[in-house]
Amino acid sequence: MKIVIPGGSGQVGTILARAFHADDHEVTVLSRTPSSAPWQTEIWDGINLGPWVETFEGADVVVNMAGYTVNCRYTPANRSRIMNSRVDSTRVIGQAIQACTDPPHLWLQSSTATIYAHRYDAPNDETAGILGGTEDDVPDTWKFSIDVATAWEKAADAFELPETRIVKMRSAMIMSPDSGGIFDVILGLVRKGLGGRAGDGRQFVSWIHYQDFVRAVYWLIENGAVAGIVNLASPNPLPYADFLSGIRQAWGIPIGLPATKWMLEIGAFFMRTETELVLKSRRVVPGLLLEQGFEFQYPDWTKALENLVAEWRSL
Repeated sequence: MKIVIPGGSGQVGTILARAFHADDHEVTVLSRTPSSAPWQTEIWDGINLGPWVETFEGADVVVNMAGYTVNCRYTPANRSRIMNSRVDSTRVIGQAIQACTDPPHLWLQSSTATIYAHRYDAPNDETAGILGGTEDDVPDTWKFSIDVATAWEKAADAFELPETRIVKMRSAMIMSPDSGGIFDVILGLVRKGLGGRAGDGRQFVSWIHYQDFVRAVYWLIENGAVAGIVNLASPNPLPYADFLSGIRQAWGIPIGLPATKWMLEIGAFFMRTETELVLKSRRVVPGLLLEQGFEFQYPDWTKALENLVAEWRSL
């Protein structure tokens, strides 16, 4: 297949590019700052049409992974970067597809499971899930994340592309052993003895093993009847206290210091991030994938951890 990955130089984009390249597909990554890679890389600014549009001609799949990291403080400047990098890149990808004489067959558009409401009572799937933004007593930063996710999806919805199937991937936290990734950061805290309960520990963590993420992307490519919103998450989200307890057990650390909400706020300030990444309850399940028969290789956190820890130790 011919596959183009705008924003593919980030962590998750690199996971996909690496997997596609290993399977002998023709991979092109679009990046603002291209670097040496085994696959083809092209420069773009994520805003304007340019010579990179030629890479879309005759492509089988475009996977949009572009967007400024959310692992930062939500200052006015960073809020603008987070929002604009997602909306602008999605808009220009739609324009590029419209400009093609032989447009891509499939547009896989990144979105996020964070779009769902902060809740404990029931899981969110694609049909019955409750979107966030109207919950009582949630921080402004959480509502901002909902605004970003909503605008991101609307930017893709603005295009009518009769020859291109569009799938919006509401992805949970993608767990891989790669340096700087979510799992690597959390494991680092656990190894320092800081892997105890965060807040009340009841908040749900929605996650997906990176290998299942790649397999789900392949599944979306192969199943031509699937379009619209798809949750990419393990079928078994779990409370944060259990999530951390599992990591401690897998690593062999018996205890971890707990952190209250105010302690987390201080820690997030010094780590230049936001507590939403820890405190928001994301109870998201892959309703469509399960309904259509997708089989997870790592459906449970314990099994996923065995693999992740082993791979992390081998790096």
